[in-house]
Amino acid sequence: MSAPRLEIDLDKIQHNTRTLVDRLAFRGIAVSGVTKASLGSPEIALALLRGGVRGLADSRIENIEAMRLARVPGAMTLIRSPMISQVDRVVAHADVSFNTELEVLSKLSSAAISAGKTHGVVLMVELGDLREGILPGDVHDMVGEALRHPGLTLEGIGTNLACRSGVVPSSENMAELSGLADSIEATFGIKLRVVSGGNSANLSWVLGAASVGRVNELRLGEALLLGREPLTRQPIEGLYADAFTLYAEVIEAKQKPSLPWGEIAQSAFGELPPAIDRGPVWQTIFAVGRQDTDPEGLQPPKGMEVLAASSDHLIVAQGSSSLPAGAEAAFQVNYSALVRAMTSNFVAKVLAAPSIQAR
Repeated sequence: MSAPRLEIDLDKIQHNTRTLVDRLAFRGIAVSGVTKASLGSPEIALALLRGGVRGLADSRIENIEAMRLARVPGAMTLIRSPMISQVDRVVAHADVSFNTELEVLSKLSSAAISAGKTHGVVLMVELGDLREGILPGDVHDMVGEALRHPGLTLEGIGTNLACRSGVVPSSENMAELSGLADSIEATFGIKLRVVSGGNSANLSWVLGAASVGRVNELRLGEALLLGREPLTRQPIEGLYADAFTLYAEVIEAKQKPSLPWGEIAQSAFGELPPAIDRGPVWQTIFAVGRQDTDPEGLQPPKGMEVLAASSDHLIVAQGSSSLPAGAEAAFQVNYSALVRAMTSNFVAKVLAAPSIQAR
């Protein structure tokens, strides 16, 4: 079998999804399955739908188009603010998009009218993470503008935390979102269908809060795919953390000094080598690199340690011996490594045979 390859266990993804969908249903919260890390894979999207997600969400219209072409059913939401250059495609293929800009709303409205369609919008609110979002004091003005645009339906409001700045979802910022939802409904005499509280980083708050207020949706990707909670990257009880495994092949295995020699400058990626002399080490090189994945996001097999990586090489230290050339090793991936591996044309994607064991 070719390497590098990413083996994907759809049964484990479906199990993770069903487990979290059921847990969150007790709190009155629906789940949108985020497909951006899987590059809009139809097979993974269908596993999420079998697991009970209400709809699918992606940050790239290209991924949504790919799922539509593959006849993946269900509602689809574009969760990155649309580019004006793509509004026609957004209206044609996404049921809903997340928005923060008046000019984008205007262009979406025109595109929807031209297509004879109605397009749903969710207004994103900035609650401290300093990525996308309308400042709270400006939300009512944006709601008024959204309601005035023909061809658009205001579906609700949402927010995003713990992405750019790592701001933790809390009772305080989620209460602010709920308060805005109440205020909008009272001011404009409307009912918001969606109050989207955030992503997988919201799970600790949701499952531990006394009340979730108006929040009735989460957009989950990492938790469903990798079974981990993003704030700490710890495994979530009852979920599989190994639905994705990256296999790489050894192309060199030699004992070498741990320190380079000669005049030292920056590496190809602006790094400096380690300054600690560990003596000779068994150094194994795998045919996978930064062009294929995020080396810092790889967890090697027991007894191995990732030392460094270039575009095409992953250098790993082993104990007193090394795997021979042609051998393979299995690496677990974090979210960053998964996104890069799914995006790389050099990493084969293989759907593994069903492997769920009774828990």
